[in-house]
Amino acid sequence: MAVDEGVAPATETGGEGTVHRLKPNAIGLLGVVFMAVATAAPITAMTGNVPFMVSSGNGIGAPASYLVAMVVLAIFSVGFTSMAKHITSTGAFYGFISYGLGRTAGLASGLLATFAYVVFEPALIGIFSVFANTTLKDQTGLDIPWWAFAILMLAINATGTWFGVSVAEKLLVVLLGTEVTVLAAMAISVALHGGGPHGFTFGPVNPVNAFKGTSAGLGLFFAFWSWVGFESTAMYGEESRDPKKIIPKATMISVLGVGVFYVFVSWMAITGNGETEAVKAASSANPLALFFNPTEHYVGHWAVVLMQWLMITGSLACGMAFHNCAARYMYALGREGVLPKLQSTIGRTHHKHGSPHIAGLVQTVISAVLIAAFWIAGKDPYNALYVLLAILGTMAILVVQAVCSFAVLVYFRKNHPESRHWFRTFAAPLIGGVAMLAVVVLLVSNMGVAAGTESGSLLLKATPWLVALVAATGVGYAQYLKHRAPERYALLGRTVLEETRER
Repeated sequence: MAVDEGVAPATETGGEGTVHRLKPNAIGLLGVVFMAVATAAPITAMTGNVPFMVSSGNGIGAPASYLVAMVVLAIFSVGFTSMAKHITSTGAFYGFISYGLGRTAGLASGLLATFAYVVFEPALIGIFSVFANTTLKDQTGLDIPWWAFAILMLAINATGTWFGVSVAEKLLVVLLGTEVTVLAAMAISVALHGGGPHGFTFGPVNPVNAFKGTSAGLGLFFAFWSWVGFESTAMYGEESRDPKKIIPKATMISVLGVGVFYVFVSWMAITGNGETEAVKAASSANPLALFFNPTEHYVGHWAVVLMQWLMITGSLACGMAFHNCAARYMYALGREGVLPKLQSTIGRTHHKHGSPHIAGLVQTVISAVLIAAFWIAGKDPYNALYVLLAILGTMAILVVQAVCSFAVLVYFRKNHPESRHWFRTFAAPLIGGVAMLAVVVLLVSNMGVAAGTESGSLLLKATPWLVALVAATGVGYAQYLKHRAPERYALLGRTVLEETRER
């Protein structure tokens, strides 16, 4: 089928009618990698998570916990990418699990993944607003209310999705490139100066130390949390060039590239301070000193100032990437007519830009409502909006990742026995699935500590039940469709476009 790259046409699918497709060939390998890495938000993960891991988690073993998480997620990705070579769908987990474990499990997982990405955006808007408010106040004296920055980010995200993934990609390349550069400058400077005040120390990267400290479980959970969103590579398959090759490569590059970066930067931050001094800095009234101190000493004050601004742009990039993820999951559910009216609304794409523009606007409205609810309740944008919604979304997406691993096992046994491999399609997804379930247990057992001042929050206590409710809703509705509308049930998770059909 010939495709006009300037227009996103409707495409026939298995005789079931037409679906509006996303713009094809809009993004290449590096673009997909940037979109995925942006969701991990390296500067937010480092400055936001590492100080807490050092002070309240596994202490100087924080870099080692990133090393452990990287290995586990790489093993998970082996199975995930094996499936991506056969199936290309904007629904990603939704499509993968539907093919592996059936339509009912697929719809439940699709709703859970959508739910996770929907709440991630307002969470990131919360931390973006805090970074923007405090940086402007410290450096210019302006005290602009946090909700004003929230409105600004909502507008930027909505605009980026409306004009298509290629526009968002260009902006994210700039934002991500600058934040990675300033963190790398600090880490490389420490390394070139022979380490910190006590020289190089290898304790922080000793895997044994990942399981020590005040709360090793908390530290490991925060390490896994730092990668959330890397799996979003799969949802850009329909918009990428040669997705069967690009998506597997982009996923592994994202996991391993981000992992090496996290280990190196956190290791040099601790070494640059000195082990004992690093714990003191992370436990102080200004935990960001863990990064600011070595940056000031080895790079210069200008880099500290720049880092503060890049914390703003980094959280903006992350929120924008999650907005794109949420819009694409809504679009994937909508175009299949999970509810009939969705096909003509969120299941449509823009006639010129080939973007899920209506789904993007719906996501903007949902985010605005959630942010307004926290604001009306007088909740802090960091301690409540960011932390509580991030924990809620992380639990949902980790459950889906575990289910996806088991879907890989079944899929290859049933559909492609000729492609089965003892490690790629059996051992790797099995280990990955069990490990993801273990991380969910870590999250549940450490939720109170991770939530800090909001540990008694009703939303935090309801988090496991909300995740269970969303999954149960998917299971129940799928069964309803199976018995009352079998023709719609047959479409669940099965929309793969003509040139990217399951094979």
